[in-house]
Amino acid sequence: MTRFVWEDAFCGEGSNCFLLGTDSGGSGYIAVAGDEARALTDSREALAQTIRDIKAGKADHLL
Repeated sequence: MTRFVWEDAFCGEGSNCFLLGTDSGGSGYIAVAGDEARALTDSREALAQTIRDIKAGKADHLL
């Protein structure tokens, strides 16, 4: 069974908390805290690129 290493949750005021995690097989995970069994998964590089894109403002239109 795959073992995830979750980082501390990222929580916004009055919103859901999100978890970012990795495993030893090179996969990255994003999940809603409390619903980790339904995590979105892709490669660590894909997770890293997603984070870079969000930091660069490419998701600001969703705010």
